[in-house]
Amino acid sequence: MQITRHDQTLQTSGEPQKVGEKMPNFTVTNAEGKQVQLKDLLTKPSLFSVVPDINTRVCSISTKKFNQEVDKYDGVNFYTVSTNSPDQQKDWCATENVKNMQLLSDEQTEFGQKTGLFVSENNTDARSIWVVDQHGTILYQELVPEMTNEPNYAGALGFLSAL
Repeated sequence: MQITRHDQTLQTSGEPQKVGEKMPNFTVTNAEGKQVQLKDLLTKPSLFSVVPDINTRVCSISTKKFNQEVDKYDGVNFYTVSTNSPDQQKDWCATENVKNMQLLSDEQTEFGQKTGLFVSENNTDARSIWVVDQHGTILYQELVPEMTNEPNYAGALGFLSAL
C-alpha cells in the first residue's frame, strides 16, 4: 500500500486486511515488558490506534484524544501501537499524563509486517485505526493516507458508540 509523509510517497510492507477479515495474530510488548499476542488483548471489542512515533506531534495528539475517551466506553479496550520501545512509551505517558490508553510496542515490527502497515524507509507503522471484535474480526478500519494527518476520531468513536 502506498502512503505519503509530507507528500513523499512511501510503501508499506503489504496490503492491510479489510473489514470483515480476521486480524492476523501478532506479538507486541506491553508496558510491563511482557510479550502479548492478539488473543491476549481481545478480552472485549478493541480499538487499536496505530501511530508511527509516539514522540511526534500528531501521534501525541491522537493518543491523548483517545485517552480522553476511554472512560466513555466501558465495553471496549483502547490500545495505541507504535514502533517505539516500551521505555520510550512509558516516558511519553509519564510526561503527557496518559493513564487510560494501553500502549503496545511494535519495536520488533511483527505487528506492522503481519498487518501490511510497516514502512521500512522510516521503521514505523502507518497511521491507522482498527476496531476488532473479541473473535479477531475487523469491524472498522481507517487507513490514513498521509502520515502527518490525524485520523477521523469522530468516525471511529461514532462506530464504537453504535456497537
